[in-house]
Amino acid sequence: MTDKVLTIIADVPDEAVPDHKQWSERRQMAYNWWMRAIAFKHDLGLDRLEIYYYPNIGSNNNDLPETLYHWGGNPGELTADILVKEGMAVPLADVMTDTDLIIAPTEFSATAPCKMLAKQYNFRGTTMPGFILEMLPALSLDYGKVHERIMSIKTRLDEAVREKITLTARGKEYVIDCDIRHRTATPSSGMFHDDKIVGNLPSGETYIVPYEGEIEGDKSGTNGEIPVQFGSEIVVYKVVENRAIEILTEGEESDKERARLADEPAYGNIAELGHGVLADFGCTAVGSLLMDEKLGMHIAFGRSEHFGGIVSPKSFNDPKKVVHIDRVYVDSLQPDIVATEVKLFYPDGRDEVIMRDGAWTV
Repeated sequence: MTDKVLTIIADVPDEAVPDHKQWSERRQMAYNWWMRAIAFKHDLGLDRLEIYYYPNIGSNNNDLPETLYHWGGNPGELTADILVKEGMAVPLADVMTDTDLIIAPTEFSATAPCKMLAKQYNFRGTTMPGFILEMLPALSLDYGKVHERIMSIKTRLDEAVREKITLTARGKEYVIDCDIRHRTATPSSGMFHDDKIVGNLPSGETYIVPYEGEIEGDKSGTNGEIPVQFGSEIVVYKVVENRAIEILTEGEESDKERARLADEPAYGNIAELGHGVLADFGCTAVGSLLMDEKLGMHIAFGRSEHFGGIVSPKSFNDPKKVVHIDRVYVDSLQPDIVATEVKLFYPDGRDEVIMRDGAWTV
């Protein structure tokens, strides 16, 4: 495998999604990476480095726009209006056809679309949604050891048929019993050596898509309740056959989530069970989803086809509302909810606790 073209892509704010300090700094960081890498591209074995910008997609893991743009200046204050008016438009397909490596330090996660595009255009890469400088230490880990660690969890998930997650929110227990038959887990260890592979950096998790009931006559057995903390409010979702179908709580955030489920039933799909291990390597929370989800247990809602499931952008009523969103059970993001137990059940009748009180036991 010979990589000759590295491409950096970054999103820019618009009127609907205004800029903020970390986003502006991230775009400048991407630009600086590009400028510095040009100076030693031949040492990297590269012929060319490109950088493109695009109007933000409005939600995590929505599809990328059909057009990207070259922009000649510093992108720190760049907006979508300026980009479209003054940038040089290039079709997305041309960019992807031309590149061997993609790096995507974006505001909204581009992981799902890049995973699907990599299969189509035969590149590899890493996505870095919400990346901030505080994450740099996590990039210097021994990812060989991280890989060994997450493979030990992947092996267990591949053998298991059920994963029972007990979440305790302010003293009350909630259980979601997840059907993981007909699925294999995916290791995301930061080692993206093969073509058509895209994953996050920082990395360090094993994830699996619960069975979504796509086999005729074989319903998904994922059922139970999932609490999620939004600010000071705990919202509880009732899950039946791998879909959140009802909000069991009352409050402002509960009302918002109730309306969201009614508007986009596909949002209620239980799309991922994630098992982050970087806390075991000394990493700590930085208050950003990209990093903090790699520290422990998380459950995602929405799009899943990029991870091997069946819920795709076509499953949503409005293409602008396509989303894959992680709900992460670590203190920095949901301080009032703890993953008190995660237990796997195997076909031979054995069971095994793999997490207790937010810490892995395997």
